[in-house]
Amino acid sequence: MNMKKVLFILSLLLCQIIVAQEKTLYDFTVKDIDGKEFDMSQLKGKRVLIVNVASKCGFTPQYKELESLYQEYKDKNFIVIGFPANNFFHQEPGTNDQIKAFCTLNYGVSFPMMSKISVKGKDIAPIYKWLTMKSENGKFDAPVKWNFQKFMIDEEGRLVDFVPTKQSPRCDKIINWLK
Repeated sequence: MNMKKVLFILSLLLCQIIVAQEKTLYDFTVKDIDGKEFDMSQLKGKRVLIVNVASKCGFTPQYKELESLYQEYKDKNFIVIGFPANNFFHQEPGTNDQIKAFCTLNYGVSFPMMSKISVKGKDIAPIYKWLTMKSENGKFDAPVKWNFQKFMIDEEGRLVDFVPTKQSPRCDKIINWLK
């Protein structure tokens, strides 16, 4: 390969990385659990914890911890956003209305819940493509392996880190990030 081709390819790769790093959470609009547009740019200035959730999972009790975390830190520019997903053994089979009722009645969820989406595969939602792919977020690959994977976003809408399913929403990594 001649030097011009190498430089061209390198400049293309550099442009891709720059574009990925420039994209933030605020570039996305999703639908909330009631089907209304939810512009993520309204979260500017807040730390955001995005979690893919499911009602019939062994980790479903994490809703209680997520709600507790939200209540404790919501007045300190923090918000939890739940994204129901049915990607793992049909553990979120309900409609948006059923999911909303389940979360409210069983766990008193008051943090924003979004419409059910896909968090992996060919039909992955654009926001989850950004969260999970380095080519999109410019930071790291973090494919969702199960329900209740937690993504940490800073006040400028940049992806900071993630916490795997098995770790509590109140784990040291998240609490230290919030303090």
